[in-house]
Amino acid sequence: MVLEDLKAIIRDVPDFPSKGIIFRDLTTMLKNGEALSLVGEELCSLYQDKGVTKVVGIESRGFIGGSIMAYGLKCGFVPARKPGKLPAVTIKKAYAKEYGVDTIELHSDAITENDVVVIHDDLLATGGTMAACYELVKSMNPKKIYVNFIVELTALNGRAALPAECEVTSLLKY
Repeated sequence: MVLEDLKAIIRDVPDFPSKGIIFRDLTTMLKNGEALSLVGEELCSLYQDKGVTKVVGIESRGFIGGSIMAYGLKCGFVPARKPGKLPAVTIKKAYAKEYGVDTIELHSDAITENDVVVIHDDLLATGGTMAACYELVKSMNPKKIYVNFIVELTALNGRAALPAECEVTSLLKY
């Protein structure tokens, strides 16, 4: 199996969550052991020699790939969560979504100036969630920040929402 084979495994769900949207359902890929193993290997290989000390996974599907990366890279995992889900002192960032405003939070002590961070989410669509998470991580002054996705929907131009200095990688593009 190679990366492009994953497109045949990822399920397209028409008209979800609203009419006219084709939802790329990665759960069909995640339940396939060979596919999940390949994704984990590919994600880790991108950052193997970059000195990564923390992977930030964005709630909720970013927890899956992010945890796999943290395990494979032998580094820490930091959850980026919706408000009220983290038990200690947090920092937060509100951001606009196509249907309103949302907020993302990190523990205030999750990232240090000595960290090299990969921020991971499963899919890049419009980029608002990642842009907000990137700004939160950046406010903690780590040495370096990388941004990563399993799937990128290029027609939605989500990269444009991210700062120019972002080093963005995606395993698959639609």
